[in-house]
Amino acid sequence: MDPLERERLMRHFGVLYQGGALWSSMTLAENVSLPLEQYTSLRREEIREVASLKLALVGLAGFEDYYPSELSGGMKKRAGLARAMALDPDILFFDEPSAGLDPVSSRRLDDLILELRDSLGSTIVVVSHELASIFTVADNSIYLDAETKTITASGDPKKLREASKDRAVRRFLTRGKE
Repeated sequence: MDPLERERLMRHFGVLYQGGALWSSMTLAENVSLPLEQYTSLRREEIREVASLKLALVGLAGFEDYYPSELSGGMKKRAGLARAMALDPDILFFDEPSAGLDPVSSRRLDDLILELRDSLGSTIVVVSHELASIFTVADNSIYLDAETKTITASGDPKKLREASKDRAVRRFLTRGKE
């Protein structure tokens, strides 16, 4: 893929990495501003406004000048999400968004994911093994077989839990109770 095509594609998706992947030497506003500086021609003041808006959308209004080390794990995830949303992507990819979070923070993040999906109209792709999150946020899912590296089932996870023809999928979705 040529560099121009790659850049064009990069503008249409955002990624929330498992650990947040925030630059520790940068404030939250600077972290969120980074993609805007790289991929837009916005002026510095406009970038700062967009960064503040994105942080407010994830519940971090007023935290623009904080550093990642000053935040809880859930706040770091939300800051990473604000950065992923910086370019108003069509698709958001989340890698194990609730990894390392306590159950209450995980549920809050799930609720935020649903709220953003509904308000922004973005497609959200979540890679997760957390069943509570899967059943909360997913309306469609695919299951990958680690040995064959193939898709073994797809569909609504709640329906697959009850009626998948693949026993391994049912076992996964019931935590081995099937």
